[in-house]
Amino acid sequence: MRKMIKVKRIYEKPSEEDGFRMLVDRLWPRNVKKEKAKIDLWLKEIAPSNELRKWFSHKEERWEEFRVGYKEELKGKVELIEMIKKLEKEHGTITLLFSAKDINHNNVVVLLEAIKDESNRSSIVA
Repeated sequence: MRKMIKVKRIYEKPSEEDGFRMLVDRLWPRNVKKEKAKIDLWLKEIAPSNELRKWFSHKEERWEEFRVGYKEELKGKVELIEMIKKLEKEHGTITLLFSAKDINHNNVVVLLEAIKDESNRSSIVA
């Protein structure tokens, strides 16, 4: 089974290729009905803190500071990152869902970096 983590806006139509669908936003997306979203897991605990999310407010000029701040928060959530990696092994494909309009500057971009960093760390043998 091929393992893969995909990302997708929650507003896009669900598909079979999505595999295990996981919403990684703290707030439920506007105008999305739970039954139509086809969410397997809502992992809001891995989302940025309310303070960081509100401060960032999806302003591109705050992106780098947001990235650094969110990566710092994720250091305390290693068990949740491990859970995502375990779900990927179990299901093959998982799709991380987010609601932000900007596909290049959002929490999922940083979360993917953290997952990759954690994978690299765990594959290093001392």
